[in-house]
Formats: sequence, C-alpha cells, structure tokens
Amino acid sequence: MGITEQDEAWMRYAIRLAQRAELLGEVPIGAVLVKDNRCIAEGWNAPIANHDVTAHAEITALREAGKALANYRLVDTTLYVTLEPCVMCMGAIVHARIKRLVFGAYDPKRGAVCSALSLADAGFLNHRVNWLGGALEADCSELLKDFFRIRR
Repeated sequence: MGITEQDEAWMRYAIRLAQRAELLGEVPIGAVLVKDNRCIAEGWNAPIANHDVTAHAEITALREAGKALANYRLVDTTLYVTLEPCVMCMGAIVHARIKRLVFGAYDPKRGAVCSALSLADAGFLNHRVNWLGGALEADCSELLKDFFRIRR
C-alpha cells in the first residue's frame, strides 16, 4: 500500500516540526504520533537544546504520547517521521507497540527500519511494526541536505 492523502497531510505536519528543529539549530527531523486521525503527540530533534542524547524527534513524541494517553503502550497509532528511525528510536517504537510507521527519507548509514539494520523485520522482537518508507522523500531529504550543506 502506498502513501495516502492522510499520510501526506501528516508527513507535511512532521516536516513543519522538522523546520522548527532547524530554527533551533538542531538537525531538522520531526515526528507526529496519530491515533484515529488525531494528533496525540509531536516532537522534533532537541538533543542540543535539552542536553539529552535521547531527545530525538521520535522519542520526544513517544514520551509526550505516553503522558497524553496515560499508557506506555501506544497501540493502534501511526508514527510519522521525516527520517528513517535510528536503532534507539526503532527500539522504542517496537516497545511502545506502534502499529504503523511512516517515514520520509531513508538513512542508508544509520536507518534501523530497513537500511543499515532491518529491525522492523527482526525475528527476535515480539512486535511487528508495519512501515512505509519514502513518504514525501524528496521534501524530507532536501530539508536535511540543505541543513548540512549550510553547516559544512
């Protein structure tokens, strides 16, 4: 199944969150957690501002969602994120029992869904996350490329 209109709308929301991170001098990655087509939580990269290596967009959104739902299990939710999650974030996504993951840009060096690692399909995990990669990939990739082009 490809990207739906709903997926596209939520990915555009995640891109706006990534732009917020960029304005703060952070790597522009945004995430939004959705349940029943409602935003439950959002996050953007903030490890520099928070002095917290775990303050990735996904982790921030998952923490906020746990509080909003008063549960660490985030069943029947979809997480939209502008970059393929890393191993830390993918581990948290699995443990939170996220039903579906939609991401924009692939991360060939550190992506843990299907690129550098394939944790979405790892047999040792007790939960499977349905995923779709490449949603608005060009927009998400360009945001990251522009950020690093300016930095270098």
